[in-house]
Amino acid sequence: MRVLLTIETMNEKLLEKKLAVAVKRIGGMSFKWTSPGFTGVPDRMILMQGGGAFFAEIKTTGEKPSPRQQVVHRLLEGLGFRVFIIDSQETLNNCIDAIRSK
Repeated sequence: MRVLLTIETMNEKLLEKKLAVAVKRIGGMSFKWTSPGFTGVPDRMILMQGGGAFFAEIKTTGEKPSPRQQVVHRLLEGLGFRVFIIDSQETLNNCIDAIRSK
């Protein structure tokens, strides 16, 4: 007998809500971020007490960032910022754990 493991699909809206709640729980703020005139910026800017700043790209489970988003993520990472791709409860938990450990 084979057991198939399934991954629960989560949409962007639900993951964004869960991220905002989780960040608030650990003492930070999560802002919806748009940048008129500069496309591809991550969906959320996360600011933590003590000056920590992070970015999160939220995707429906299994989806990947667009080529433009990938370029912008690399630009932000080149400036020293961490960019998280969140598409599941697991990647959300990993993001929160990483922020907490900074």
